[in-house]
Amino acid sequence: MGEEDATFFPLKVKGSLIKLVYFSTNSVDSSSSSNESLAASNGDRGRHVLEGKLHFAKFETEKINDCIDFIRSKQLLLAGSQQEGASGSAKCVIKATGGGAYKFPDLFKEKLGISLDKADEMDCLVAGSNFLLKAVQREAFTYMDGQREFVKIDHDDLYPYLLVNIGSGVSMIKVDGPGKFERVSGTSVGGGTFWGLGKLLTKCKNFDELLELSHQGNNRVIDMLVGDIYGGMDYTKIGLISTAIASSFSKVISDDKELKDYKPEDISRSLLRMISNNIGQISYLNALRFGLKRIIFAGFFIRGHAYTMDTIAVGVHFWSKGFLGALGSFMSYEKHGFDDLKVHQSVQQSPAGDDPPNGELNENQSIDCSVYLSQ
Repeated sequence: MGEEDATFFPLKVKGSLIKLVYFSTNSVDSSSSSNESLAASNGDRGRHVLEGKLHFAKFETEKINDCIDFIRSKQLLLAGSQQEGASGSAKCVIKATGGGAYKFPDLFKEKLGISLDKADEMDCLVAGSNFLLKAVQREAFTYMDGQREFVKIDHDDLYPYLLVNIGSGVSMIKVDGPGKFERVSGTSVGGGTFWGLGKLLTKCKNFDELLELSHQGNNRVIDMLVGDIYGGMDYTKIGLISTAIASSFSKVISDDKELKDYKPEDISRSLLRMISNNIGQISYLNALRFGLKRIIFAGFFIRGHAYTMDTIAVGVHFWSKGFLGALGSFMSYEKHGFDDLKVHQSVQQSPAGDDPPNGELNENQSIDCSVYLSQ
């Protein structure tokens, strides 16, 4: 792979997307004196330090062969065998989580000659969240009124928190500490709902196209607002402004129009608003239920998309009257700590200070990091 050698690559295979993470070591000698000093300063003299990057790639599950071709092109299998000190003919096993780990093991065996070692999905999700919040600077941020403010995580005050993972569906997990968590709620209305309904209603072929449409849309053409009911006025007695959505998609009931008469971008905007509002409200209610002061939103549905984050944040802010802090983060992929690796120092996103375009992590994004092999 040129100047880098890929080593580990866990997979998450879900109903809509496949996420792949792989670690590549730098070409420099990882047993250099500087690395030995780092290990010694952390009380780990004698342990092998690896300098390199974590890379992130995504694929649509229906195009799983693209993922398989990517693994071949990056020679990840060869590097993984070398890391284990095995010959090319030896059995190759990789970590995998998500429903696809149970659905596609025969395909990976047939195409790549590898076995999938199934890891529990919730364990991986929570471990990845804790890792990012503790190890990666500028990973978490608050978002309100279009303004992003990065949050410095106090390791002594991280727990408990509510982790809202928005994938095809939504899982809400109360995290009390490392390895201590409980799935307390969820909803089937998530990113897959947005993608599926959007595909039916707008003919968009992929998630990115649907999101791009929502940028250009006007949901007021589709949604019934409080002002539509009260003659353009606020309903001040119960704290509803005129522009608040009273009922999603309801304005089309009184319109003598067909689907073709509505702009796809307006439909996309309304759909995104409906789902994001719903997730924000349910999240707040669960935080209230358990007395949690912090909500962390994660998952591919967010991806740093400004309107999505703004809608979720507004929903939480409205119901909590501003007293609950909502954290958004670029945890689009579950970067679960590999079994034989531990982070020994904070890692920084590369390039430093740059946000991934549209919040998306792909094979061109990476995190510089140093890890050491456990004994």
